[in-house]
Amino acid sequence: MSRFCFVQDHQGAYGAKRLCAVLQLSRSGYYAWRARAGAREQRAAADAELTTRIAAIHAADRACGAPRITAELREQGHVINHKRVERLMRTAGIEGLHLRRKVRTTVPEPATAPAGDLLGRDFTAQAPNTRYVGDITYLPVDGDRFLYLATVIDLYSRRVVGWSIADHMRAELVCDALEGARRARGGCLDGAVFHTDHGAQYTSRRFQTQCAELGVVRSMGAVGSSADNAAAEAFHATLKRETLQGPGLKRWPSPHTARMAVFSWINRYNTRRRHSAIGYLAPAVYEHRTAKLHLAA
Repeated sequence: MSRFCFVQDHQGAYGAKRLCAVLQLSRSGYYAWRARAGAREQRAAADAELTTRIAAIHAADRACGAPRITAELREQGHVINHKRVERLMRTAGIEGLHLRRKVRTTVPEPATAPAGDLLGRDFTAQAPNTRYVGDITYLPVDGDRFLYLATVIDLYSRRVVGWSIADHMRAELVCDALEGARRARGGCLDGAVFHTDHGAQYTSRRFQTQCAELGVVRSMGAVGSSADNAAAEAFHATLKRETLQGPGLKRWPSPHTARMAVFSWINRYNTRRRHSAIGYLAPAVYEHRTAKLHLAA
């Protein structure tokens, strides 16, 4: 392309025929390239406009990569391929956030009775309120302090239906999260499977009693296997990656800041953030749309 441009820029002085011969170019190829100049200009203008839209979407959510930006553009009515979005983002130097190093927080309690694995790494569900995953993650705060977050996630829509933050990792942390899920699901979790790791909180007598009272069926993966609870762990990794944004930012300045950041992010995650596992819809939107489809059927 650069040699064709050179011929076009200098043909007035030397002639296109002579320049094509010197540069070993096909004259027919040069004239065909010149005939397509209008189409190239239109494409460049369209790329510039699309890049502006991509930059606006990314500015609103710096965590967005090419797949989610593509989904957002399609929602706006653009017929577009994700490869084009990737190319324009690469050219403009726009990129989503990357994973941080994972830190293990599971504290096993071998003296208590475990539950069997009812998921077998199948992190899907055919209906809401039937299969959940849960986990605990740490939230780093200045002064070498930590808060701890427990979540309950519906595998059908990936919606966070229950969560709790505390400055401890006692059993009430996960019990409070499960109670939040019960309230969010209209007071009924009867028959739902809740899959976790073998942390002491999930094998505690208090948590087992709560599950029995709610009719929740406990499920656990193998000891020491993060893959057996990958959906919950991936969610926590994403949460920290997208809330602790900025170069060198590794912790929140205060517990209040951490709580507010997590509250805001979970609300956006449930209502606005597009999830690849559910067709790049937000969890609440997915539940709403599929509920309407079921009613129509």
